[in-house]
Amino acid sequence: MTLTRRASLFLLAFGIWSWVIWPTFLKNIWADPRSWTDGAPTGFFVVHALLTAASLLFGTIIGVIGWRAWIARRRS
Repeated sequence: MTLTRRASLFLLAFGIWSWVIWPTFLKNIWADPRSWTDGAPTGFFVVHALLTAASLLFGTIIGVIGWRAWIARRRS
């Protein structure tokens, strides 16, 4: 399968965007008082931490696909 330059740039931008947005989101969740009870993480925090981890993983995978597609288009 060959991706267009436009599609590869979109995927690459999505991957970068994920790494801009989700760490900020996690920082805000970390500071939220609903995240901790007596120093222990609550379900609220755990769910949002897992959401952040999954989103960063998928963003990285999608960004790598975009990068590889961009490089492949440049070489051909």
